[in-house]
Formats: sequence, C-alpha cells, structure tokens
Amino acid sequence: MDSFEINKVIAAILMVALLIIGLGKISGVIFHVEKPETPGYSVEVDQITTTVASTNETIEKVFDIAVLMSMGDVASGEKIFKKCAACHSIVKGGKNKIGPALYNVVGRKVGAVSDYKYSKALAGYEKSWTFEELNGYLIKPAKWIKGTKMAFAGLRKEKDRASVIKYLNQNSDSPLSLP
Repeated sequence: MDSFEINKVIAAILMVALLIIGLGKISGVIFHVEKPETPGYSVEVDQITTTVASTNETIEKVFDIAVLMSMGDVASGEKIFKKCAACHSIVKGGKNKIGPALYNVVGRKVGAVSDYKYSKALAGYEKSWTFEELNGYLIKPAKWIKGTKMAFAGLRKEKDRASVIKYLNQNSDSPLSLP
C-alpha cells in the first residue's frame, strides 16, 4: 500500500468522525431539551420516627416468648440442629467439640461447662440460658454477646429458633416447662 492509499483511509476515518459530530450538533438544535435547575424528582415522604431501646451491650427487641415458643416444634428443631452438630454435641455425657456440649443447656448458667475454655465474653456473662437468652443469642451470637468466639451467623426465622430451643430443652435431665 502506498502513501496515497493510506491518506485516503485516514481521510475516510476523519470524514466519518466529522459526520457523526455534525449530526450530533444538528440533532441538538432540532431536538432541544430544557434541563431542570436541579436534576431528579422530589418524592414526598411522611416522616416516621422510630425509637430503639438499647444498652451498651445489646439491642433488645420486645417480644412475647410464649408466642414465639408456640411456633416451633421439636422435630423441626432436631433437623435444624444439624447445623449446630458440627461444633456441639447434644447427647447426655457428650464431649465438647469446637463448642461446649449442649445437653442440659436450657436453664444452665452461661459458661458453666467446667472442661471447656470459653471466650472472656461468655465466661464473664452473668446470666443463665433462659428461653429469652437463647432466642436472642441464636438470632446472631456475635451481636448478642459481643466478644464471643462463636462464628455462627444465626437463625433469622423465628420458627427455626423456637424449634431449636424446644429441641435443646427436650435434651435435658429435667426439661423446663414452656412459657
């Protein structure tokens, strides 16, 4: 290819570019659109104020534990507990795994298994595993007791939490009466 043909190719490319730019300018004049002073649309929203009662350690949601516990059933709890079984045993006399053994856990003081090394947060937590505490903890353990080493994401569904708590309560020498 000689230099004359190269000039023709470059000229053709420039002509196409000029044609596109020119058409853009001409269409801008023909189809002129007024732009608003402030872009977007204003949306009218009623102001709703919500308050959340919180403490330094936890955010508590007020709920009726009796209603929550009526949602669950032991058979579902046994199936859902399989997620927990990788780290916890539930049988009487079961050994600690990554987490402590959970037989007799409902009603027991938090951090009470003597041969398990708890995180400082759980060891210093001065409460017992009541139905309410278990429900809050199972929502998201790391949020309920900050500093716990339990990395479980939690159970979002209320029915799932109630079922697991009922299953844990059943696996005890003396199950507590349901609220």
